[in-house]
Amino acid sequence: MTEPLRVLVVEDEPVAAEAHATYVGRVPGFVVAAVATTGQEALKALQGSDVDVVLLDMNLPDRHGLDVVRAMRAAGHGADVIAVSSARDIDIMRSAVSLGVVQYVLKPFAFATLRDRLSAYLDYRETHRAAAEVGSQAEVDAVFAAARPTGRAASLPKGMSEELMVRVVAALREAPQAMSASELAAELGVSRVTARRFLEHLHESGVATRRSRYAGAGRPEVEYGWRS
Repeated sequence: MTEPLRVLVVEDEPVAAEAHATYVGRVPGFVVAAVATTGQEALKALQGSDVDVVLLDMNLPDRHGLDVVRAMRAAGHGADVIAVSSARDIDIMRSAVSLGVVQYVLKPFAFATLRDRLSAYLDYRETHRAAAEVGSQAEVDAVFAAARPTGRAASLPKGMSEELMVRVVAALREAPQAMSASELAAELGVSRVTARRFLEHLHESGVATRRSRYAGAGRPEVEYGWRS
């Protein structure tokens, strides 16, 4: 039987820290290794225990979460990091990706949100990390898509804003079922043409599914879902 992945929860707000630890403990395949309330405590905990994943708040009282990640890497700690933050700053997200952060979860979030992120991460570990090497570009792309389920192509086509792409990805991931371009447009307050263009880009990037929806008479409507 595979040992559960050990998670270090780093959060300075006591109520949130308790909630996050409880959430982690409820997801099969994970166990809480320790809880830290500052960046310094987090780095100390990494030295004293075997940690696979760090659920890391970006806004800590003693240092920014990205500085904690830099210190981790400088010290040789290879644990993967899932960032947790209320910040929606694109530059911070870019920096997180450049430092190897595998996922970025916006606060506040419900249990289902973290469960889905952890489950996706577990699938990535089990599916891709067991292999010593990949055999094709498609497999390389699959590894990176799985490691960062919220990710997308490094550069967007002309006319696509990163801010809107973040909103599109979030809406698609959080939707209880597949969405049409019209439904996404209504939710985000954009045109149907714009919504469809972003959805098609995600589909072409391999992170969204596309299929026809048949609902009575008339032309079938195309719907898109997040590829889990």
